[in-house]
Amino acid sequence: MVGIQTSLLTAVGDKTAKPLARQLELHTVGDLLRHYPRKYIAHETVTHASEREDQRFRPGEHVTLLGTVEQVTGRRMRHRRGHITEATISVGAQRFTCTFFNQPYRERDLQRGTRALFSGDLSRYRGGWQLAAPEFIVLGAGVSADLPGLIPIYPATKKLRSWNVMMAVRQVLDVLDDPEDPLPEVVRATHGLASLGDALRRVHLPDTWAEQQAARRRLVWDEAFGLQLAMAGRRASATTRPAPACPRRDDGLAAEFDARLPFDLTASQREVGESLSTALAGAEPLNRLLQGDVGSGKTVVALRAMLQVVDAGRQAVLLAPTEVLASQHARSLRAMLGPLGRAGELPDDPTVDPAGATRITLLTGSLGAKARREALLDAQSGAAGIVVGTHAVIQQGVGFADLGLVVVDEQHRFGVHQRDELRSRPGDTTPHVLVMTATPIPRTVAMTVYGDLDTSELTELPAGRQPIATTAVPAGVRPRWLDRAWERVHEEVAAGHQVYVVCPRIGDEGGEGGREPGEEAAPAPAGDLLDPERDTETDGLEAEARPPLAVAEVGPMLAEGPLAGLRLEILHGRMPADEKDAVMRAFGEGRVDVLVATTVIEVGVDVPNATMMIIMDADRFGVSQLHQLRGRVGRGSAPSSCLFVTEAAEGSPALARLERLAATPDGFEVSRLDLEVRDEGDVLGAQQSGRLSGLHMLSVLRHGDLVAEAREEARAVVAADPSLARHPGLAGLVRSVVGEDEAAFLDRL
Repeated sequence: MVGIQTSLLTAVGDKTAKPLARQLELHTVGDLLRHYPRKYIAHETVTHASEREDQRFRPGEHVTLLGTVEQVTGRRMRHRRGHITEATISVGAQRFTCTFFNQPYRERDLQRGTRALFSGDLSRYRGGWQLAAPEFIVLGAGVSADLPGLIPIYPATKKLRSWNVMMAVRQVLDVLDDPEDPLPEVVRATHGLASLGDALRRVHLPDTWAEQQAARRRLVWDEAFGLQLAMAGRRASATTRPAPACPRRDDGLAAEFDARLPFDLTASQREVGESLSTALAGAEPLNRLLQGDVGSGKTVVALRAMLQVVDAGRQAVLLAPTEVLASQHARSLRAMLGPLGRAGELPDDPTVDPAGATRITLLTGSLGAKARREALLDAQSGAAGIVVGTHAVIQQGVGFADLGLVVVDEQHRFGVHQRDELRSRPGDTTPHVLVMTATPIPRTVAMTVYGDLDTSELTELPAGRQPIATTAVPAGVRPRWLDRAWERVHEEVAAGHQVYVVCPRIGDEGGEGGREPGEEAAPAPAGDLLDPERDTETDGLEAEARPPLAVAEVGPMLAEGPLAGLRLEILHGRMPADEKDAVMRAFGEGRVDVLVATTVIEVGVDVPNATMMIIMDADRFGVSQLHQLRGRVGRGSAPSSCLFVTEAAEGSPALARLERLAATPDGFEVSRLDLEVRDEGDVLGAQQSGRLSGLHMLSVLRHGDLVAEAREEARAVVAADPSLARHPGLAGLVRSVVGEDEAAFLDRL
């Protein structure tokens, strides 16, 4: 008997199994059958081999083509000994040259009219495409009769061709026992889904496009359903204990804060605030994602929720991903609350009842011993109504008198395990959880990445927010534009404003190559943005790649060069905490004209007097990150601008992406652009949903309807059977999609 868990060594033997394991890490029958074709070629009708929308190839790309030989010639090589055979093949409307060296017998194998699969690396040859020494398999009477109507083309390697995988799959399917279907029959019938066994066979050996599409729909649905079951189960596990009820008070701190607000809340802020207030008043744990564009006022909404919790005699925690952001949040909350946030401090404000104020305490990993003891005591005793900090706040040894609400800022930098850690703190209750992101994401992605959370959106910007004039600066071909940028910095400072200059790298000798902790290395384009003698002529040769520009190098160069005479400071995440705080405080108070920083200022930093940002090597940043960065300006009453400086060449995809972003001010539109240019795995995010090793077909960009269907079905199943004890097949599906670690909640329900 051969089943999904059977070793390939048993199913197909050493000769076939070992290359599959070595080249593609396929070890079981299930591994092989989940190694799905990446495209198909119609057997009866020759079509374009790539099956891609843009109909373009790339030099060096490894391809498998179904072609018909139009002409074959052989000749002696002119300048050295040897023989060359050239076969011209047609693939739809395109022509390719297949070149074989010292293989004159290929003229017999590839006669005019021969149809075959060719596999090799593409290169340019006399204005056309060439495959040098490709491997091929002739589709003669014996072979073609055995092939399905659609020939599957698999992800492969140079040492293991697509047809090797195809033959191994066929060998397995010939002996495979029909697998047990994890989906209940009623679910399959409701959604018109094929059986698992039929789907696995037809995805590999389809005779028609309809069969192939039906098979893929079932397999995509499995992945969407497994993921949504995991999300629904995690949601159920978060509500096994009640939350501390925090009813609203009309005469408390929250009401006093509202009365002192110097501005009107937007309708969206009021609506979301009312929803949060109602949820906090109950014992069912709040698990909410709050998303809104840069500057939409999420912090005010979160603070009002925290004050309601404090009014109920409980505590709130605000978590930030970096110490700089945590410190900035603590300052911002204190500034917004004023005397309402200085309980126990002297002198007392006669307008504030000491019993009606609270204390804000900052707790981060780099605090000195004395400051840390005081912060821990504030949290443990309940003296601090609001504790602000990094992940250190939820580590072992940090206690609270009565924790009612946890607010997580920039949720995309935290993972699901950290959310679970918050929810599973010791005690009879579990705190309410509100997570925020200023990187708006479409509904389908929210359901996939944050499926265990309800979602609220802030859809308006507060009155007075200034539009940010954004321009892409191709400094490699227009160096005068960069010179003008530095002149504009002087003009902004002369007008009494301040400027950010952002670089992608720190520039020290740290273990992360000079990057911020957690930052990934960026690709290295050519050129030197700061070299006044830079040579823009390359004589047709690509210039030597350089590392990304670094704060430690750019800061001194600007101070001694184009920005000489201005008060300039640098800021990055590896500076000591007191130095970072001092620099940010000086910039916030207007004692620094230009702040040269890394992405440490990406979120949460609020300096209304900063009216200009220059982002160096902008093509090294992601789309959403660029949008976040430019959101640091335009926060006051003066017009603001942002420049994306790049060495990317005119006409390049990198420059086109920056120009498109420059013309796109709306965060939700930016998110769609981001999804267009990012890899699917990056969209899902390993931190958010675990390894997700079982996702092979699901696309959050293309399968929104299926995700929505699966979500509703998953919620119904988990509501009736939270641990899936009555559905062992579905429990197995969850584990196969999200992995054992992410499915651990099943054992807790």
